Amino acid sequence: MRPALLVTAGLLIVVAAALAAYYFVAPHAILRVTTGNPGSPAHRFMAAFAATTTAQHPRVRLQLVEVSDLAASAKAIEDHRTDLAIIRSDAGVPSNGATIAILRRDVFAVVTPAKSSIEKIPDLAGKTIGIPEGLLQSYNERALDTILSYYDIPAQSVRRIFLPIAGIGAAFAEKRIAAALAIGPMGPGEVVDVVSAVRASMKASPKILGIDEADAIHSRFPAFESIDVPAGAFKGRPPIPDDTVSTLAVTYRFVAPNTMFDIVAGAIAQSLFTAKARLMQVTPLAAQIEAPDTDEKNPVLPIHPGVAAYLNNGEQSFFDEFQSYFYIGGMALSAIGSLVAILIGRLGRRKSNEELTEIDRLIGLADRALRARELAEIEPLEAELNGIVGRFVKRNAGGGENSAFAVAIAHARYAIDKQRAMVLKESRPPADEPSRADATAAPAPQMN
Repeated sequence: MRPALLVTAGLLIVVAAALAAYYFVAPHAILRVTTGNPGSPAHRFMAAFAATTTAQHPRVRLQLVEVSDLAASAKAIEDHRTDLAIIRSDAGVPSNGATIAILRRDVFAVVTPAKSSIEKIPDLAGKTIGIPEGLLQSYNERALDTILSYYDIPAQSVRRIFLPIAGIGAAFAEKRIAAALAIGPMGPGEVVDVVSAVRASMKASPKILGIDEADAIHSRFPAFESIDVPAGAFKGRPPIPDDTVSTLAVTYRFVAPNTMFDIVAGAIAQSLFTAKARLMQVTPLAAQIEAPDTDEKNPVLPIHPGVAAYLNNGEQSFFDEFQSYFYIGGMALSAIGSLVAILIGRLGRRKSNEELTEIDRLIGLADRALRARELAEIEPLEAELNGIVGRFVKRNAGGGENSAFAVAIAHARYAIDKQRAMVLKESRPPADEPSRADATAAPAPQMN
């Protein structure tokens, strides 16, 4: 291969490496995001976030992927069929999930009438509890079973009735239920609705059971967090609860696979946190968005390293970080270019050394040809010359020329041809000439 071809190949390698680097670090991407059913709060939130992200970063597009429920959303992350998903911490979390942001904390609230004899969770044994109907009723029922198991209360010892929220107050009044379970945010949501329904039916403010063992339950079941509910969190007048209550909460998290590049995860977190005010205008769910604790060691959906780096480094923009990647990429490409140049130089020197050796052989071949005295000595020199010429032609088949090599070949060819002609001439028999004796014996001219 000629040096020019090597240079071309080297340049193509450098260009290909540059294009590959740009492809992998360039700030444009299509990210697949799971959503709930159309019209659901999760779907509205994701649609709003997708629109806001596109406005902030036109080269980043979120592709909405509908899933049937929270379990399907977690499975999509685990199977790498999606890049982002809303996951509830107690609903079959993906083993490879990492937290981008905490969207909200839903309080585990057991609501009882004001004069109820139920004071603690163990008092629910043998009673009937009402659970609001809806898409999350099965998840909420499993959450109740988990908490009951901590107290060694068999799940079947607490009877459940699934009711519309509007019917929960009547169920209390008719004594069909002794308590109601609501899991929702501190603010508009399921807990507030259940509290309002009970108060309207019972004409008195209901109670929220405290769970003094919340920290211990969190240690055994990390999907649940201990939380203090302040007075008036669910109703302000009169305040419900009337004092701070310690209980449990589950978290809804924005989750990505832990294999997502750190720079991408950090950019998503930045977009979400900076767009919070705009998202609140579309959905109240955005009001509770918060950054995960970088020091948290919870094994369930730990913080993504890229998000932790973004939070620890402050408000460094994605594109500032992107520039540092280009700097590192430039250094890498420069190193690749240097290696290619060194390789080309070594190959070129190797080729030059090989040609110099062949030229020495041609000169030596010409010297041996000029010393030959028989055709048998010249024939192997002819074969050797043909072999050298053949190798020269193959090396230069792409064009180009080497004048020194061509001169050496011509010199060897001339020497062989000259010596062959000389040997042939010397081996030819001499032509007949008149002898001196005959000349002497020639008759003398006669005199008259």
